[in-house]
Amino acid sequence: MQEQPTDKQVSAAVDAFRLLSDGTRLRLMWLLSSGEYDVTSLAEAIAVARPSVSQHLAKLRFAGLVETRRDGRRVLYRARDAHVRSLIKEALFHADHEVSGIPRHD
Repeated sequence: MQEQPTDKQVSAAVDAFRLLSDGTRLRLMWLLSSGEYDVTSLAEAIAVARPSVSQHLAKLRFAGLVETRRDGRRVLYRARDAHVRSLIKEALFHADHEVSGIPRHD
């Protein structure tokens, strides 16, 4: 039998899913899973105002889902690691199956 996750692990997962349940944040994470972006580029890509994008990024960063690095005066954002990238990719692949009628697979 598989070992149960700890209360802390479940709490951390619930917090991550709670943050990702917002459409804007999920769109941001999809982009950040494929590369680095600054706030302006992200705002343009998803057609959302820069201040709103900044607020969403702050929440994602605080939750440990994104990380930053400085490039001169710009701050670049990216998905934190392969686990986060995989989570985003699988969630959206699952959604694609749900909305497109693509048969499920094991």
